Amino acid sequence: MMQRRSFLQQLAMGIATVGGASAPFGLARIMTPEAAAIPQTHLRPPGALTDDDAFITACINCGLCGEVCPVGAIRFYGREGGKNANTPYINPEIKACTLTGHCMEICPTEALTVVKKEDAQMGYAQIDRTACYPWVDQGVCGVCATACPLGESAIGFAFANFYRPIIKKGCVGCGVCVEVCPQPSLPIRIVARSLVDGPGYKTHPIPERIIRGAPSLNNLCPPNVATTPESSNTPKGPIDGMLPF
Repeated sequence: MMQRRSFLQQLAMGIATVGGASAPFGLARIMTPEAAAIPQTHLRPPGALTDDDAFITACINCGLCGEVCPVGAIRFYGREGGKNANTPYINPEIKACTLTGHCMEICPTEALTVVKKEDAQMGYAQIDRTACYPWVDQGVCGVCATACPLGESAIGFAFANFYRPIIKKGCVGCGVCVEVCPQPSLPIRIVARSLVDGPGYKTHPIPERIIRGAPSLNNLCPPNVATTPESSNTPKGPIDGMLPF
């Protein structure tokens, strides 16, 4: 009887020790206040689970992805993150992902899985043609297309104009174009992939979309719409590839 009681006491102490040791990690997510994050500046690393709740559950907050990132692009939610606390994100306005894949390789859980860089699916770039220098005839640029790690499969130039950038279906939302854009207002941003992969979309060789309600993107022009300082919505061809409203 004494041995059984001693065993039960030790078992209870062991459970209490394990529970006490793991409590801070759970409490960090429960007790921290949650502030609204701007989607374009809080991208999950490449290879992340597409369901963000599943990602948060799978992530063990080890921080290894941030340690191995060669460009220091991966940051972590702090106290303001709420349930996201201590999980990784990338803000392309500060430092974009260069798709090296090191974070996917080092992750010890299924939060990040190894995929080809062409399949990273972090988001999708969108260009505000009412602000982009070449689209409003305020200069020659093309930095975004030059810097893109995926090259012409993700970004190129409009037909008959070598300096007006267009986003192509190969874009994965790494954000390098955002980081290198010299325009202070950043007319190129990353939006959620779900906005461009949803039902009702049509395939278009220039898949730039109008995104309803996306911050700083409400003036996006659809494909084949010429944008000039005088008239930003003068159609010069068929309007296609728009979200159904």
